[in-house]
Amino acid sequence: MTPSLDARAVARGSGARGARRLGRLGLAAAGLALAAALVSPYAVMVLTALKPDAELRIAPPRLLPARWRLENFGEVVADPAFQQWLSVSLLVAVGSTSLAVLAAVPAAYYTARHRFPGRTLFLLLVLVTQMFSPTALVVGLYREFFELGLVDTYAALILTNAAFNLAFAIWILRAFFASIPRELEEAALVDGCSRLAAVARVVLPLSRPGIATATTFAFIAAWNEYVVALTLMSAAERRPLTVGITSYVTAYVQHWNLLFAAAVIAIVPVVLLFALIERHLVAGLTAGGVK
Repeated sequence: MTPSLDARAVARGSGARGARRLGRLGLAAAGLALAAALVSPYAVMVLTALKPDAELRIAPPRLLPARWRLENFGEVVADPAFQQWLSVSLLVAVGSTSLAVLAAVPAAYYTARHRFPGRTLFLLLVLVTQMFSPTALVVGLYREFFELGLVDTYAALILTNAAFNLAFAIWILRAFFASIPRELEEAALVDGCSRLAAVARVVLPLSRPGIATATTFAFIAAWNEYVVALTLMSAAERRPLTVGITSYVTAYVQHWNLLFAAAVIAIVPVVLLFALIERHLVAGLTAGGVK
């Protein structure tokens, strides 16, 4: 009886290992299929950006270029209009992100550390602002900036993007500030630090994951914003990249390869931001993990 029981146990163990192996293979296959579905639009965009104009008029269209034309990227980069759009987008994204994070840090810290009358209502109002789409507010924004004389100015885009991203930054940073023990600040105060010094030397370094997250999402939101920029900016030289590159495809001119080449280049600043912030994000997440 014992050998037969051992054989059945071995068979069950082999079957369990085989099932786990199949499960891992199925999960890997599902992950690859999902990744392919997500990457395929970018692949089509890059392949179209590498085609000459003549191939874009061939019917039926080809996926792979018959003749690869890398000069499309050089032509876009050398375009003075593209350089201007890129500089405007960088100015607006960096300015609005800096303004949003600088305003969110003290607001989030105060709401996390202090209980005051109307605190819950304030946080609720902050959350409610996230429910409004920029498209629904664009008419009111245009009217307000028109009265202030800020239409077709960089300040209008910076203030608008900072206001839209402020609520998200406050919620993210408040959660990180609330998770930091008060005893760490009290220890710094006992050692002679002022309240501001304790926040700068203790709270902010431990909150790097939250600050990195808020900075990243605020920058991406400002970088990708289209509707408000299209409404407030009428001068071609003041348009950001999202609005400016649409001039490559109009009713009279269709340069789809240049449009897609410009779109590929527009992804680069976001990728660089993630590459620069990743180290700080991982370091902040693992801080204090080993005792």
